[in-house]
Amino acid sequence: MTTPIDALTARIHREIDSGLLPSCQIALARNGELEVFEAFGDATTNTRYIVFSATKAFVASLVWVLVGEELIDVSKRVKEYIPEFGANGKGDITVEQVMLHTSGFPHAPLGFPEIETRARRVEKMAGWHLNWEPDSTSEYHPESAHWVLVEIIDRVTGGDYRDLLQERITRPAGIEDRVLGTSTPVAPVFEVGELATADELEAALGIRELPVSTVTPTGLIRLSFDDARPIGHPGGGGVMTAADIAIFYQSLLHNPAGVWKPEVLADATGRVRNNKPDRWTGVPTNRGLGVVIAGDDGRANLRGFGHTQSPRSFGHNGAGGQLAWADPESGLSFAYLTNGLDAHILRQGRRGISISSHAAVC
Repeated sequence: MTTPIDALTARIHREIDSGLLPSCQIALARNGELEVFEAFGDATTNTRYIVFSATKAFVASLVWVLVGEELIDVSKRVKEYIPEFGANGKGDITVEQVMLHTSGFPHAPLGFPEIETRARRVEKMAGWHLNWEPDSTSEYHPESAHWVLVEIIDRVTGGDYRDLLQERITRPAGIEDRVLGTSTPVAPVFEVGELATADELEAALGIRELPVSTVTPTGLIRLSFDDARPIGHPGGGGVMTAADIAIFYQSLLHNPAGVWKPEVLADATGRVRNNKPDRWTGVPTNRGLGVVIAGDDGRANLRGFGHTQSPRSFGHNGAGGQLAWADPESGLSFAYLTNGLDAHILRQGRRGISISSHAAVC
């Protein structure tokens, strides 16, 4: 008899067996324990991946710790923590707006070599201009927002966000390997597949070209390089296995080590603070404080979830099809990682919906 896990692994095999994706990993956890951890293609369960924007939930979870300790107040303006940031009309932006992607600087540039030193990062932040009026709309900030968050973290703690993430979040969760700011080797990243055509984009999304972004395939691949991984890009440079992600999300579900104040954790992962329509797709964003919440409006699949998850599911996926979520109703957490950056964004999205739908019924 075919089991749900058999169906999930059969679905996983499709792109590996066709030669589209070079490798992937999956992990399922429940009741605080890892239940399934498998690798496919040119990988083993020891292989580690750059997880791109799945990194963001880890950084947000560190902010939640500091909120509970009253070191960060998300209602305060960023410039109260980083005075230099307030230049060029950015003085009224709050920490909450940064975490909700409503802060108005999604295209703010910050790349190599500026990201290599803290002083140069702050200098760039001070020079940023707004792309639109803060809190007037919602547009994903793929890189800029999380550089601001880690600068706040470092200023209020006097520490280093990479060390603090390991000390305060991942090690208490049972993840021994450093996940941000590490020289550990990763699966090399490859761009695969063909771009979606303008007609395909219009039929699926109502647009004929993808929005401008600071993220490019070349930039994503650059995050996997030996000189880039130790920097610890907070918006996309996490180095992990699928098991690490699944276990992290179990810690968010159960908080066994008491890392977070329960009321802060429940609010961050369970309350929608930003439901503005996305600036490009028009889909209500359903963002909690650093994670996306599936919601009950029938559009969870357009937010990166499957069709079979509960509305309370929350998580944060990454570029290239990385999947990372937890479902409080079933108690499941799931991760899917690959080193193939599928250029066909529609195919990538459909794959994620299908895989998450299979995983959620396991």
